[in-house]
Amino acid sequence: MSSQGSGLIVILFSFGLAGGIVARTKGNSFMLWFLIAFCVPFLGLIAAAMTRSEARELRRQCPSCGRVLKLHDTVCMRCGEELEFPDEAIASELAMKQRAA
Repeated sequence: MSSQGSGLIVILFSFGLAGGIVARTKGNSFMLWFLIAFCVPFLGLIAAAMTRSEARELRRQCPSCGRVLKLHDTVCMRCGEELEFPDEAIASELAMKQRAA
């Protein structure tokens, strides 16, 4: 492999690692964002930085089975109940951790 090819692999790996770390700090999948940022270096890293943080998402409780779901979920994955937009939301995971501390 030429030195240019080795340099390209190092750059791609660096972007992939950065994208994975950024996504992981937001509560998203490290491996998925590593692959995205590795395959599409600059744009993948920007996309990882712009995704929403899963820990900050408001939650709600399924009226049928009681499972706690993200507010934007429309179907409960446990019981299959189709969910309407709730009147009240449960605090996010991050807010619950801050209250406990």
